[in-house]
Parts: sequence; structure tokens; C-alpha cells
Amino acid sequence: MRIRGAVLEDIGRTIPYADSRPLSISELELAAPEPGELLVRIEAAGLCHSDLSVVDGNRVRPTPMLLGHEAAGIVEAVGSDADDALVGRRVVMTFLPRCGDCSGCRTDGRTPCVVGSAANNDGVLLAGGTRLRRADDGVAHHLGVSGFASYAVVDRRSVVPVDDDVPPAVAAVLGCAVLTGGGALLNAAPPVDGDSIMIVGLGGVGMAALLVAVSLRTGGEVVAVDAVPEKLALARELGATQTYSPAELADVRADVVVEAAGNARAFETALAATAVGGTTVTVGLPSPTTRATISPLTLVAEARTVIGSYLGSAVPARDIPRYVELWRAGRLPLERLITSRIGLDEINEAMDALAAGREIRQVIEF
Repeated sequence: MRIRGAVLEDIGRTIPYADSRPLSISELELAAPEPGELLVRIEAAGLCHSDLSVVDGNRVRPTPMLLGHEAAGIVEAVGSDADDALVGRRVVMTFLPRCGDCSGCRTDGRTPCVVGSAANNDGVLLAGGTRLRRADDGVAHHLGVSGFASYAVVDRRSVVPVDDDVPPAVAAVLGCAVLTGGGALLNAAPPVDGDSIMIVGLGGVGMAALLVAVSLRTGGEVVAVDAVPEKLALARELGATQTYSPAELADVRADVVVEAAGNARAFETALAATAVGGTTVTVGLPSPTTRATISPLTLVAEARTVIGSYLGSAVPARDIPRYVELWRAGRLPLERLITSRIGLDEINEAMDALAAGREIRQVIEF
């Protein structure tokens, strides 16, 4: 079938992207779903730094590539060996499918699926190969989703069904921002009663972590840290009890500190702000060449723990329903993460806004 999508032509074009146009809106041919795969009509897709990191070259992927990894839509058809009961259901698309058999899948979310990670790196689906073509050329998939398009073919293991009461934009942010930010606290380093929690970096992932921190109600302070005053103001509205710019932190410490900015300075800030006996969880994805300075003596003398958490150490089929129930109960106002709703044609300009740190979550609505 013919679809319309945002294709990354090559990596590393200069900012502003509104001028260099790394993403072109293209007509593509989408093959029918193969065994175990689904055809999904995309309703909404969020823009994330993981998309930007491919555009700017921090994550090298094959091109041309149809971008987008945080999306939601309606299942319209299934391949053989897929559950046809899913037809007509809204699904959240998740960017790390789990094969269920490898060493990574046996860690209950702590480490990524080995097979899924390899497929993502190669720009193919979990079963192998691509389902996208433009003219006579193949087009790579982005993290098994390629959600910046009117339709997508995905592996069944890349989606989690949700009920119709979950709006498309909310369903979309569940697939990355909420899984990653929330999982830092629900899975990687669950706080105990009385613990203070700090979030460093208030993009989509960090603000999702803040919402989950507020929902946990441990009794300790919930501290938000960012260099953008408008983001700190929103954090206060959403329940942060203290807010600081990085320069204002001074002697402020917390028991559990989540770093969600994806750069060395933020990581060092998070480490310095972790209390004696506390835990630093890093979920941001910096450039592979980034290096940070830490003091091993401090880790030892203060009995500190540092944890890396990919996709919030999540098992999406287990965790997404938990977040949906918190949202239904009014304890997780995920709509507040969405700062702009845009059309697909605005995607290059949206990448500029994302790079400048002006947005929390921009959502493309189809």
C-alpha cells in the first residue's frame, strides 16, 4: 500500500533543520504484514531525543530511514500467526521488542533484548528485513516502529494494546517517555517511604519521571532541576516541591536522583546531588564519545549506587497497563507532557525546537 512518511535522507545536516531539511515527506510503498506482524494506522507520534540523536549523528543508523519510535494507532490487519482479535484495537508501539528467549529477555527488563537490539541497529524488523520501499530503493525502519508515517508494519512484540478511553496522544507517550522516565523509579531504583527524589533534566522523559515521582507519594521531597525557567514552573504545577537550576543546587541532595538529560554535565550534576547511601539512575542517551568525571572514592565512602536504565528497565506488556491505571485514577496527568500538537509537514522545524530544549513533548497527529 502507499503511505506518507518522514524519511531521514542522511545524517549530520546542520542546524537549523528548517533550512537543511534532513527529513523529507515522501510517498513510500509499505508491504503487507508477514507472519507475526501487524498493519497499524498511526494516530499520533511523539518526537523524542532518540529521534534527534539519529538526525544529528549521535546515533548512527542506516539511511534512508523512516523515523519515529514513539507512536500509537489502530490495528487494521494482521499477518498469519498474529492474533486477529487485535484488529480494531488501539496499540502503543514500543521501540524495543522482546523475543522472549534471549539472555536479555531473561532479566525481567533489566537488560535489553539481544535480538531486538540487533534488529534495531540494522534498521530491520524483529523477524528480519524491511517492509518499506521508495521507488526502487529499500528504506530502513527506525527501532522497529517508523511511526512518523500514516501507516506502519510492526512485529506483534512491538505493541501493547490499550483500551479506547486512552487518547492517541497519551497512548503515544506511554511507549517511550513514560516507560523510560517512569521505569527509572518503578523498576530501576524504587524509592522507599520517606525517600527524597530528584529529576535532573525536564524533557519528555524527565517530566514523565517527575509525574511518576509525585504519584508515588513517598513522603520525601520531589526536586526538579533544569536550566529552563518555564520547565521549572511547569514542574511546580505538576507537584514538584522544590525546583532549581543546575547552578542553584549547591548543597541540595536527594536519596534517588534520575538523570534524564543525556549529557555529561547533567550526569555529573546528578551524581553530585545524590545523598549518602543514595542511588543515581541515568536514563539519558548522550553521544557515544561523551565522557564524565566521577570519584570512585565518593562511591565507596558514601556507599552510593549508580544504575543505568534503558527504556526504564521496562517490560512493556507489564508496565504500560500500570501507567494506564495511574492515568485513569488521575494520578498521572500525561496530557501535561504534550506541549505542542503538529502536522507531519512541520517535522524539521519541530526538530529545531527539540534541539533548542523549548519543548517537552511535541506530538504529530494524523
